[in-house]
Amino acid sequence: MPWKFNKHYSREEARDLLPRVSGWLERLQSLHEQIARYDQQSEFSLRSGDDLGGRRVNDWVIHTSEFKTVLREFEVREIQIKNIERGLIDFPTLMGNKEAFLCWEQGEEDITNWHELDSENTGHEETGS
Repeated sequence: MPWKFNKHYSREEARDLLPRVSGWLERLQSLHEQIARYDQQSEFSLRSGDDLGGRRVNDWVIHTSEFKTVLREFEVREIQIKNIERGLIDFPTLMGNKEAFLCWEQGEEDITNWHELDSENTGHEETGS
């Protein structure tokens, strides 16, 4: 059976990654806020046709590059970021012979929910212990 994902996490494997995932997520959130702040501050100048440069642009480039680098930590592991602000993460898994996602949200102590790949349902199903 062809799978959409190459990596499927057991609940234990996903749990073991949570400290690292949490750290990466916190860094992404911080960088996302900084980039958004820069974009907001620069919007008027850009619409007016002004050239931008200097330290702010340099910082924006550095933050954007670091954002992409941290994002790559998720991509290479095929961990899905569903919502950066909420810290909603999905780990590909197998439930029987079907692919699904183990769900975790920042601040939760454990992974207790899952949903099918094509589910848009926000009410996740409880996992077994």
